[in-house]
Amino acid sequence: MDNLGTFLSVLSQGLPFTIIATVGGIALTIVLSFVAGLALLSSSKTVRVLSRIYVEGLRGTSEVVQLFWIFFALPVLVGFQIVPIWAGILVLGLNHGAYGAEIVRGAVQSVPRAQVEGAIALNMTPGQRMRRVVLPQAVVEMLPPFNNLFIQLLKSTALLSFVSINEITRQAQQVLVPRYNAQAFEIFLLLLLMYLILSLVITTVMRALERVAAARVGRTPSARARRQATGAGVA
Repeated sequence: MDNLGTFLSVLSQGLPFTIIATVGGIALTIVLSFVAGLALLSSSKTVRVLSRIYVEGLRGTSEVVQLFWIFFALPVLVGFQIVPIWAGILVLGLNHGAYGAEIVRGAVQSVPRAQVEGAIALNMTPGQRMRRVVLPQAVVEMLPPFNNLFIQLLKSTALLSFVSINEITRQAQQVLVPRYNAQAFEIFLLLLLMYLILSLVITTVMRALERVAAARVGRTPSARARRQATGAGVA
């Protein structure tokens, strides 16, 4: 392949931005998923309603529009321009956190009722039951669909090219293709391979965490969790 070295060099310049956006988005997704997911199970109707508004609002609107709104419209309202990469991480975290909230809610509800009743019989407080009994088992259920969600988040980093972040997709579209249009097929093939490699890294890490979490509680993810991971983990 002609110019392979040049293609790899240019694409690699965008790799740090893709990785930063992915890692930052995953971190924010995890936090928001647990906060919103547990809020959906709250005994307070107000908390449940607010969480549901967040979940349905973010899942029901375009991720591109969310990015444009935060990066272009919000500064007009507040008079403060957000750094592009932080705007990207914020949108990735907010959007995928809404999907993750349902994963957390479903995983917590999948813990056998007998386990909770046993914890109650041991006079554990609600907080202790959640930390020591429910969450350790629920995390095992969460990990397969979270793996799917994080890969979706990685692929969504391509949207950040709309706000001039030089991640790998923008490097391909804006830098390489205009100069080497005749080799556009090779350029986008390399781009696909880079996303595939990054996806495999995420999967490897998540599978390792899954084994550790399963060993700690002596159980493996259910068939339902596996279906979420391989099917419609993200609508």
